Amino acid sequence: MTVEVAEQFTTGTSAAAGPSGRPARTLRRRIGVRQALANALTLAWRNVTQLKHSPEKLLDVTLMPIVFLMLFLYVFGGVVAGSTHAYLELLLPGLVGQMAVFASISLGTALCEDIHKGVFDRFRSLPVARSAPLTGAVIGDTVRFCVVMVVLTGFGSALGFRFHTGPLAIAAAYGLAYLFYLAMCWISVLIGLVAPSPETVQGISFIAVMPLVFGSSVLLANTRTMPGWLQAWVKVNPVTDLVDSVRALTIGGPVGPHVLATLAWAAGIVAVTFPLAMRMYRRRM
Repeated sequence: MTVEVAEQFTTGTSAAAGPSGRPARTLRRRIGVRQALANALTLAWRNVTQLKHSPEKLLDVTLMPIVFLMLFLYVFGGVVAGSTHAYLELLLPGLVGQMAVFASISLGTALCEDIHKGVFDRFRSLPVARSAPLTGAVIGDTVRFCVVMVVLTGFGSALGFRFHTGPLAIAAAYGLAYLFYLAMCWISVLIGLVAPSPETVQGISFIAVMPLVFGSSVLLANTRTMPGWLQAWVKVNPVTDLVDSVRALTIGGPVGPHVLATLAWAAGIVAVTFPLAMRMYRRRM
């Protein structure tokens, strides 16, 4: 096989000769946005059907909100708010923000496992958009977000939590949490692509997530009792903006600039991590 013929097979050029007598290159058909979205939804459905056959994968998002709610409520309730009922009004909206972050961690682990098992090598052989395996994984992980929010809200309501705003404001609160969750999923995807093995993904993710979650207003609505250096971090922490927005939209109070700040953070995270994830995906695959 000549070098030119070999180049045709490896680069996708055609065998027809051009004006100069050399084989003319033909560009591969580019996949449009609509087709790329269809590919992503197809692969997202693959992830959903996997959960149907392996429901134990949802065990963490089923038990984790219950454990966090019970633990924080009965350990800090009397100290922070004087009673567990009063603290529940502040805690549950905070946990909505916290669980939106925590629920995204397992995506990176599952992604790294699929890469090591060779699943993504099969995806590369399919005529699908290059971004479809990653975007499909993120969209398919929506099921985990829905499960954790239903369990958290349902169990909190059973303990006595009540919303003090209208349906539109409540829907906006959970919608905002979902958008931030999608942004955090891309951080998890990037970690899953960078980590050398699935075992290290969760360790790296927790190290990155802990300062965001617990260095925020998740457990305390009034953060003025914190040291000055920690208050400075809390003010620039995107989780604080998310939690303050959810609290205002679910139990009432001024929303202020927190909603716009949360949307800006989500857009900024995706704008940075999505291109990096795609670049790492091309290099690793």
